[in-house]
Amino acid sequence: MASFSDNVILLGLLDNLIVVGLVYGCALILRKEAALRIVAIITAIFVAEYGSKKLGLASTASFFHLLLSSAPVILAIIFQSDIKRALFSFWKRHKSGDSDNQDVSMTVDELSKGLHELAERRIGALIVIIRQMSIDHLVQIGTEIDAKVTSELLNSIFLPYSPIHDGAVIIQREKITSAGCILPLSQNPDIAKSFGTRHRAALGISEQTDVLVLVVSEETGKISIVHEGKITYDADPAEIRRLSRKAIEGRRAPRMTAVPEH
Repeated sequence: MASFSDNVILLGLLDNLIVVGLVYGCALILRKEAALRIVAIITAIFVAEYGSKKLGLASTASFFHLLLSSAPVILAIIFQSDIKRALFSFWKRHKSGDSDNQDVSMTVDELSKGLHELAERRIGALIVIIRQMSIDHLVQIGTEIDAKVTSELLNSIFLPYSPIHDGAVIIQREKITSAGCILPLSQNPDIAKSFGTRHRAALGISEQTDVLVLVVSEETGKISIVHEGKITYDADPAEIRRLSRKAIEGRRAPRMTAVPEH
């Protein structure tokens, strides 16, 4: 009889010690990374509850049962910072939708204004708008800029006395990322002989990537649209705006039919 009592006491003591150890272990787990916490908590609760029932550890089994029944609340408390961050990110994306559209519209306005001013003054210009494909492996980067697109900045870059006026300006999303960049020239033998280096460079980069390229001719003041190795000379201003917007938003333009120089 005494032996049975001793066994009961020892089992109860072991049961209580396990609970204490589990509480301490949980405290340590909560300090780990989120992914580790998820794996450790879910695995430990299910396995340990089953094992404690088999061993007859009533207190331990009750502890795990309580954890399981309270799991949603416990997990919400544990990951409250992650939940807040996710909700804030969702709210920010939702609220920033209109702001993004405004940014794109402003960029298109400034780009169109800059092109018009350059064309009026017959200042040559070469502008590459990145859609989705990287062009880093094809372009020799000149000067990194990382600035918003403005007509004033475009004019200052392409002025004849500017040290980077001969290269290309790279636009990605709503920013000018670099200027004075050297592009690969097209090797197409069918290109009109009247086209200069800028037009050949525009065709060269467009033959290998999905970029949209805008070229201002310093001889004629005409603006060309170049995409997929095809060129539209003296492009319509409305079409320039439409395709520029698509490119800045990262969307592909419809296939173009080349229009010969007049």
